[in-house]
Amino acid sequence: MSHIDTFNITIIGAGVIGLAIAEELSFQHERVLVVEKNTGFGQETSSRNSEVIHAGIYYPHGFLKAAFCTDGNTLLYRLCRERKIPHTRIGKLIVATDEEECGKLASIQKHAEGNGVRDLTLLGKKQILTLEPEVVAKAAIFSPSTGIIDSHSLMRSFCVNAESNGAIVAFRSEVTAIHNEYGSYELETNRGEYRLRTKLLINCAGLYSDRIAALAGIDIDRHGYRLKYCKGNYFTASPAPKLHHLVYPVPPENTVSLGIHATRDLGNRIKFGPDSHYVDEIEYTIDEGRKASFYHSIKKYLPGIKEDALHPDMCGIRPKLQGPGEPYRDFIIQDEKEKGYPGLINLIGIESPGLTSCVAIARYVSSIVSQYF
Repeated sequence: MSHIDTFNITIIGAGVIGLAIAEELSFQHERVLVVEKNTGFGQETSSRNSEVIHAGIYYPHGFLKAAFCTDGNTLLYRLCRERKIPHTRIGKLIVATDEEECGKLASIQKHAEGNGVRDLTLLGKKQILTLEPEVVAKAAIFSPSTGIIDSHSLMRSFCVNAESNGAIVAFRSEVTAIHNEYGSYELETNRGEYRLRTKLLINCAGLYSDRIAALAGIDIDRHGYRLKYCKGNYFTASPAPKLHHLVYPVPPENTVSLGIHATRDLGNRIKFGPDSHYVDEIEYTIDEGRKASFYHSIKKYLPGIKEDALHPDMCGIRPKLQGPGEPYRDFIIQDEKEKGYPGLINLIGIESPGLTSCVAIARYVSSIVSQYF
């Protein structure tokens, strides 16, 4: 029989979640491996987003998304300070432009308080103009603990620390087969180029996490694990409005996104987006035909914007568990021993607030892993 490498823990996917988990586990365990099909870390969902540190305002009470976001917010700011990862606690305005939206602000604040977000303040028209002279709104909520982060620096920090703890991070390594070997898993990468055995298998494959669960033998339709791809486009503006904070509209009812918001990055570039529409395949061309709808959304709170100032910037795809018109779903973070797969931990549907929650999720996964050692 040919020699096969063995590991205690194998993590599939080197996005922000996989890397945060790799760092956390490599402090406590030996023989940790991360396999990633791309040529480097975080090339998909982790790098194609607004890079916002969320406060945890909207998530349904009792959801992992709510708990991990509020905990993760505190943990992530602390980590950024300790490691000098570029970030700014920039603050966010949720702006109401008509009476109906104004009526929703109080319930948004009350809901946020139920999630443990207790630092929101209601602002009137004059206070908004003082903070953001170009924004026109009747009222707003100010969230001081919303921020922005350099997600690439964050991921690099996790990756470097995991490797210095002895973990191996292998790029260009696509998992193409998984065999449940009664108490361990045998994996094959790149159609048999390399084989390994692992005691624990942690699926952090992002947009492909449902496929990995299926490869392991789980019926993803029966268990509600099949992902739906939700694409979001971003536009920039030139000339750009001068904004000092993030500006979000009051979210529309029963939608898959929070509306077209204005974000600022650490280089002071203004980005608008994302919009949201479901797609059948993963591809990253920006739909320029969406410019008019972007313009109509943005001009409600930034009336000075000109449609011909908008230019396509980038797009990303969210791995959603709910399809169009379906009820909102939580993260799946599941030890599959009940299904006959002990030591397989699936993380599926990790979309927003995944970036904010990364340290909190890593600690949670670590508590599941500790039961096996």
